[in-house]
Amino acid sequence: QEWKNTFATWDPQDFCNISKVFLPTDTYWSPHIFILERVNGQNWNLDYMTIMHNGTFNSVQPLQVTLTCSLMILKFPFDTQTCNLSIASFLYPAVKDLVMKTRRTSAEMMKSSQSYFLTDGEWKFINLSIIEYTEKADEEEFSVVTYVISMERRPTLYVLNLILPTCALYVLDMAVLFGPSSLEEKIDFQIAIILGSSMLAVILNNMLPTSSNKPPVIGTH
Repeated sequence: QEWKNTFATWDPQDFCNISKVFLPTDTYWSPHIFILERVNGQNWNLDYMTIMHNGTFNSVQPLQVTLTCSLMILKFPFDTQTCNLSIASFLYPAVKDLVMKTRRTSAEMMKSSQSYFLTDGEWKFINLSIIEYTEKADEEEFSVVTYVISMERRPTLYVLNLILPTCALYVLDMAVLFGPSSLEEKIDFQIAIILGSSMLAVILNNMLPTSSNKPPVIGTH
């Protein structure tokens, strides 16, 4: 967080060329902000903030939070999810007291985020955009900054463990059905294929996410 206080300025030449100082966070006013989609989390509160000679305050507060996000898994496992991270302060109306702005552009934020994101996980970080707007609540307008995060699922694991075996079973089923085998052999193959399909259905049920309004196409066939 960074903000400016015109009453906390000084000339460095009058104070041994000291251009910045570190003071406890409760010494001066600081904005209280909230993450709207936050479910729970852990804060590492830093007790000090930086004050520059021109009145600029800088406070860093690391957070580790869990957010709510609506999933659209119709195209699972080839789906792309978009989640919002909205930061606001409903203590200070935007028109009178507090207007929130981003210091860096979306491209700069995305480049910085990619350096922190786990690159070998299930999800691939593909885009980040920033929206600044005001939201009305209780006849007051409040400043809100929303980070729209887009993530793409890596489908390789699901293709190898689910889609390819399922396709192989269907091809084998068609080959046995129209093949020259006897009726008993076809029945035995069909029973084995049904058992294999049942096992894949159980695996599919364990793999599919459950938090979505529409079931995935792969789960309806």
